[in-house]
Amino acid sequence: MKKNIMNLPVVPLRGVVLFPHMALNFDAARKRSIKALETALDNDSMVFLTAQKDITQDNPNSDGVFEIGTIANVKQMMRMPGGIMRVIVQGVRRGKAVMVTDGSDYMTADILECEDDFAGITENERLYEAYRRRVVNAYEEYFTENPKLNAESFVRIMSIKDIGELCDIISAELEFDIETKQEMLEEIDVLARSEKLLVAIENQLELLKIERRISGKVKERIDKNQREYYLREQLKVIQDELGEGEGTKAEAKEYENKIKKLKASKSVKDKLLKEVSRFEKMHSTSSESSVIRNYLDTVLEMPWNKQTKESFDITEAQKILDAEHYGLEKVKERITEYLAVRQITNGKNGTILCLAGPPGVGKTSVAKSIAHALGRKYVRISLGGIHDESDIRGHRKTYIGAMEGRIMSAMKEAGVKNPLILLDEIDKMGVDYKGDPSAALLEVLDYEQNSTFRDHYLEVPFDLSKVLFITTANTLDTVSRPLLDRMEIIELTGYTSNEKFHIAKDYLVKKSLDNNGLSDSQLNIADSVLKKIIENYTREAGVRGLEKQIGKICRKAAKELLESRKKSIKITRNNLSDYLGKERYHYDLMNENDEIGVARGLAWTAVGGDTLSIEVNVMAGTGKVELTGKLGDVMKESARAAISYIRANSKKLGISENFHKNKDIHIHVPEGAVPKDGPSAGITMAAAVVSALTGEPVRRDIAMTGEITLRGRVLPIGGLKEKSLAAYRAGIKDIIIPEENKADIEDIPDEVRKKLNFIPVNSMTAVIENVFR
Repeated sequence: MKKNIMNLPVVPLRGVVLFPHMALNFDAARKRSIKALETALDNDSMVFLTAQKDITQDNPNSDGVFEIGTIANVKQMMRMPGGIMRVIVQGVRRGKAVMVTDGSDYMTADILECEDDFAGITENERLYEAYRRRVVNAYEEYFTENPKLNAESFVRIMSIKDIGELCDIISAELEFDIETKQEMLEEIDVLARSEKLLVAIENQLELLKIERRISGKVKERIDKNQREYYLREQLKVIQDELGEGEGTKAEAKEYENKIKKLKASKSVKDKLLKEVSRFEKMHSTSSESSVIRNYLDTVLEMPWNKQTKESFDITEAQKILDAEHYGLEKVKERITEYLAVRQITNGKNGTILCLAGPPGVGKTSVAKSIAHALGRKYVRISLGGIHDESDIRGHRKTYIGAMEGRIMSAMKEAGVKNPLILLDEIDKMGVDYKGDPSAALLEVLDYEQNSTFRDHYLEVPFDLSKVLFITTANTLDTVSRPLLDRMEIIELTGYTSNEKFHIAKDYLVKKSLDNNGLSDSQLNIADSVLKKIIENYTREAGVRGLEKQIGKICRKAAKELLESRKKSIKITRNNLSDYLGKERYHYDLMNENDEIGVARGLAWTAVGGDTLSIEVNVMAGTGKVELTGKLGDVMKESARAAISYIRANSKKLGISENFHKNKDIHIHVPEGAVPKDGPSAGITMAAAVVSALTGEPVRRDIAMTGEITLRGRVLPIGGLKEKSLAAYRAGIKDIIIPEENKADIEDIPDEVRKKLNFIPVNSMTAVIENVFR
């Protein structure tokens, strides 16, 4: 029989089915549910509770809940910490949602009241009582089989006379799945509900019997284990009498105590206890016991739960970077940005930094400064020359002399689970038949995977997600692409002469004096001397060679102080050669005059930039082209492309159209013993050839760099900063660069940028217009 329709707030229940006559205590955390309950409490305290079909949905709509639910009375609501509402409701009767409205705050529905259908049973009292007794007897049997049920609930259920209420209370009490309970709730016919309940109770009884059989088997095994334990204890007594087991037994007990105190996961402890059990059964002199002993010592030394407190003060970090490094402004800015993100995310930023640059520019020292700024332990792993995957992942302990990999060894050295680990020279790893170590690093440097890093030696997962990894490389060409994808590249380019001077004056001189036991009063190195050392005794992108030269001066001065009994020594430009010998390097300066067939190019080298003088001679001949100066294939192709462009545009350039038939062209790049390659000298060679063929001298105060195409387009090049520094040292005033390299001008130091005039071009025509007076 059906009753009237009422409009009620709807509250979806996750994993719970409420029956009529049933009191339910639950916590509401979803805002829509809380709003619906508050609305009900403000009105007549009536609410419609229905189970949601998918318990993983946070905010189910009308299609996500069952249409049959329970009309309930809100008895009590209490606000708990964290925005949670604790609610007590009492089920009243079944209801059916005939029209659900998804409001912005909560769901409402027109609820059709549903009462139990006693058709075919109320007229026959015997049939009614028979069904009631059968349900009561089935529940009583289930109660005797399941000791978990509450005796008070049993007494209450046994006293219920209404069969509809009896079925509802039992359905709520027993451990049915949600689908079965919802099926019971949706059944209006009391007779059919009773039959379904009886079938469900029978199924539960069968499950209980199966569980009892399983429990019996488990008990038998436990009894067997107790017997084995008794025999094992007897064996220990025998070993003690023979004097064989006392030392091993005590050692095993000590390991067990350490493992119990270890703050590691249960799986790790179980693995270690299993190894201790094996160790305890072995003779103390066996080789296997020594292997297990070394293994246990290694695993127990790992910092499973110990970590240092990280500092996120970017102001202090900036001070530390400024105090320990001169220049590198963009690098410092990028590092402080990185630290700022770590501060905002509370250390969850999972970026791997790769400091890339030539030797001696401060990659390793920058990593040390980051560790200093963060307050983390610092450990360095040198990867140069590694060609075996086991160096990273460790060796399996079945091998003789097996040990953990370098990553876990570094963790053991750090003593904490959140150190800064520097993977130095990542570009110098090799590959051979033993595996690819860079492939093993893929898991290490991926914060999505390294929380369960498994070293072959340890054989248990170790969390590396708290480690801050920083890598260094001289070149990225040899680093595998998947490994590069996991890292963010920060390039440390070469220092300018001015930066080297300040680094030497503020850091290197003091460091060398301390290393050699000298003071400022004993040895004075003039500023002009430092500049001369930089220009004429070193040629490098970094300052490592400069530090060696200063150290050499300090050693010779220390010897001189002892031999001559002098109190102090002053190094000047005049006596510098007495300490360092003759000058080793001379930079090419700007030519004294404009010359025909000579153009100044710019080159990038591993130790910085350099100028490149390209000479062209044109002679009577048969159209041969000679290329000398130990040029690489790419540079030779650039020269041929330049000549092809000139041939195609000879009329426009004022050159005889038959020059390729009656003229031989010889292109030479001086310093013939030095290998040279790359496309960036293309426009320089073209300009020199045009000059030689037209007789127009090239300006001596201009240098150029750019790749040339057959159509005369000028393509972009790399290393503009280093090339500009070389032009600046040579006294060049104007530099022709590709149009697409204009953005790179910002990377050039202000002191250099202000002294040079950059001429961006996109065609060879523009180059020709600027190289001749």
